[in-house]
Amino acid sequence: MPRLFTGLEIPDAQRTYLSSLRGSLHGARWIDPESYHITLRFIGDIDNRQARDIENALSEIMRDPLEIVLTDLAIFGGEKPHAIIASVKPTRALLELQYENERILREAGLPKEARKFTPHVTLARLRGTGVMEVAGYLSTRQAFHVQSFTASGFALYSAKPSTGGGPYIIEASYPFGEDLPDMNEKDWMLSFAPVK
Repeated sequence: MPRLFTGLEIPDAQRTYLSSLRGSLHGARWIDPESYHITLRFIGDIDNRQARDIENALSEIMRDPLEIVLTDLAIFGGEKPHAIIASVKPTRALLELQYENERILREAGLPKEARKFTPHVTLARLRGTGVMEVAGYLSTRQAFHVQSFTASGFALYSAKPSTGGGPYIIEASYPFGEDLPDMNEKDWMLSFAPVK
């Protein structure tokens, strides 16, 4: 049973910069740079037949390439921080892409996403890290500056079943723009085993 989500890849130059922000921080589990991404819609653990249906349904999304701007470092969790993130500017084009992912997936039978969409790249997961420790870490990295990039498509990712986490595998890619490939080609199909 695959665990899936849709997201945007982070290019090499931006991954390199973000990985340079790692530091000694009690309770931090730093994410491998190869696993950096911007989640558009978490799907979860589903059966292989529904996974194939979702893979096909996502091919309906037709968008232009869009600019992605990473704005600053922040935390999730407030007084009980649980993640260090790079915030992503919620541009209209990005919000429309996320909404279209949500619409397609709800039409495919998934329940509405309960969490508000907050675009970001997770850099570290925290356990038992105090607010003051995180504040100290963030204060030494105020000169955050990463070059914006153009997203030329989005992807359907798989994670470890049930537990999630990387390494993530791109199961299908959905390019943006006018010169779209035939989405029925074998190269664009998920390689999930048939349901028995």
